[in-house]
Amino acid sequence: MMKFSRRGLLSRKKFLKLGISATVSLTVLSLSKLQALSYLIYPFRQKPEQNVKIQSRKFTVVGKNSLKQRAKAKGLIYGAFPQAYAQAFGRDRKLQSILVRDCATITVGAYWSSIRPTVKTFNFTESDYFVKFGAANQLILRGHPLVWHESVPQWFSSTLTSANAEQILTQHIQTVVNRYAGKINSWDVVNEAIDVGDGRADGMRKTPWLEFLGPDYIDLAFKLAAKADPQAKLVYNDFGIEYDLEGDDRKRAAVLNLLQRLKSNGVPIYALGIQSHLGSNIAKFNREKFRKFLSDVASLGLKIMISELDVTDEDLPKDPKQRDRIIAATYEDYLTVALAQKAVISVTTWGLSDRYTWLSDHKPRQDKAAVRPLPFDREMKPKLAWNAIARAFDRAPKR
Repeated sequence: MMKFSRRGLLSRKKFLKLGISATVSLTVLSLSKLQALSYLIYPFRQKPEQNVKIQSRKFTVVGKNSLKQRAKAKGLIYGAFPQAYAQAFGRDRKLQSILVRDCATITVGAYWSSIRPTVKTFNFTESDYFVKFGAANQLILRGHPLVWHESVPQWFSSTLTSANAEQILTQHIQTVVNRYAGKINSWDVVNEAIDVGDGRADGMRKTPWLEFLGPDYIDLAFKLAAKADPQAKLVYNDFGIEYDLEGDDRKRAAVLNLLQRLKSNGVPIYALGIQSHLGSNIAKFNREKFRKFLSDVASLGLKIMISELDVTDEDLPKDPKQRDRIIAATYEDYLTVALAQKAVISVTTWGLSDRYTWLSDHKPRQDKAAVRPLPFDREMKPKLAWNAIARAFDRAPKR
């Protein structure tokens, strides 16, 4: 297991991200220092007095309504990214059942690494399966992501140049969005374009897209997606916004500046997606800063989607009962603040069952215990995390 500190070796490290489970990891990412910090690579353990309060905390839920029903009652939408390949998902009837019962929306992975095996060809086998499943079960579909500097095929780095970057990007967005026009309700158009650790005054992440097309590649991507499907809701998606860690204030400011620029340029952006890969780090969750950021985004006339919610448990007690309480408290405390902002319209957990989570690979526990970051356990039984999310929905103001 790799170890990190604030001032340690955090410049660039490879991590498994899109992984769907321990046996079906999709790709390897390079994370910057700031990104590693924001994903809580180093531990912040609970203070003893906090843990005592959490262990005695009640997570009582009233009624038997599903998460999607509780969310809908407040004008919210709840859903999940399955984190299982089509083949595994197709075999797992329990996962399908709880997803249809509890989710109103499903996120469809549309990663370059799987969709575009060569510069001239596309393969929609995986995404087609989930689009078909969603349609058959009357689920709202989210597509993720159209433009990202990670999860790219092998040909990408050796082929992309300043001469062909715009053509390749244009063809990709047109082809993918046109295929699902009228089917996918919202798209994460650009993913993780900000990294203040890269040293640019505007906070833009140094990626091939930025190098070859300049900052306006983001504007271009949104306009292409809007033209391909004028009805789709278009989203900018990013992480590292929730906490009060090194660089987080600058990250929030850079994201807000980007959103302001896009709005002033007439770019057809509908919402900000906030990833929210949380740690069990209540002390570093600055409620007031997060509230203000959400308010600032809403003041631009944008909606907000909690787009990739989960809670890592690598440094929590081994005892599942203690661990589950801390994780549940993390969900409830975070969502209580987020859902108080009426511009927040949806919550998507990055996985539904502990059987399928990227954290099994990316953030395994040193004691080898199975991770427990999601609303349902490996046997598809609801945990206190489910209760916490349900309680947050029940207490949220109505939209």
